[in-house]
Amino acid sequence: MKQCKQTRHCEPRRGEAISLGKIHSFESFGTQDGPGIRFVIFLQGCLARCVYCHNPDTWDTKTGFTMSAKEVFDKIEKTIPYMRSSGGGVTVSGGEPLLQIPFLVELFKLCKKASIHTCIDTSGFYKTNVGAAPCGRPRQHQGRHRGLPLLVDLTDLFLVDIKAIDAKLHKKITCRSIDEVFSFIEFLEKKGKSYWLRYVLVPGLNDKKEHIKPLKEFLSKLKFCEKFEFLPYHTLGVYKWKLLGLKYPLIAARAATSRDIQSAQKWESSNDQHKA
Repeated sequence: MKQCKQTRHCEPRRGEAISLGKIHSFESFGTQDGPGIRFVIFLQGCLARCVYCHNPDTWDTKTGFTMSAKEVFDKIEKTIPYMRSSGGGVTVSGGEPLLQIPFLVELFKLCKKASIHTCIDTSGFYKTNVGAAPCGRPRQHQGRHRGLPLLVDLTDLFLVDIKAIDAKLHKKITCRSIDEVFSFIEFLEKKGKSYWLRYVLVPGLNDKKEHIKPLKEFLSKLKFCEKFEFLPYHTLGVYKWKLLGLKYPLIAARAATSRDIQSAQKWESSNDQHKA
């Protein structure tokens, strides 16, 4: 676990306004959200509409409950012993965490002061604030949030979910532009920030050879991507769509198997552009 560097980032500024976070839920023993055992915070609000989202109940920016960074940190503190013994830390997921940058900055200042490893699980949709319209409507508040550079400095690791490399397919899956994701990854590269890339493999949607092959060239240009992995698509979140009265777009899609993952890994690593 990285130790907190004693810089101005570790101390809150006197007179600084308190930013409240919109919270969906917590998980105190996460094992799939970064290294070690993680305290996972799921934030409320997301402007993407991913067709296989397993947490559609986090989309609505007007629901959830509010907490201050100090209130959330008080919950985190209770789990420090087993986080440290496992080399774990805190992961913020969602929803889209980058919609709540001011809150994350305050929370991660507290975490770094306590030498807690920090991680953000994001789809890289960082250019739109919570007040903007959701997918399918005109977007507002475009541009990078001024707090993003500081948040990146306070974050030890980013888990970046990339849905597809092809622009049209990415838009079909997320209703968002792939350019925003590429821009975020480029920003992490310029900052020299460590990150992992994850690709949810959905049979019949983004698992064909023409979808996977371009990943090799894309990944070869990245200097600070420490890990790339395919994640198998599952249907465990379908019931949430039903509870919300939403039609699930991939009702006919099957869960990805280990063989699907192996095929994708073979295509991604192959040097032969003409053979499977």
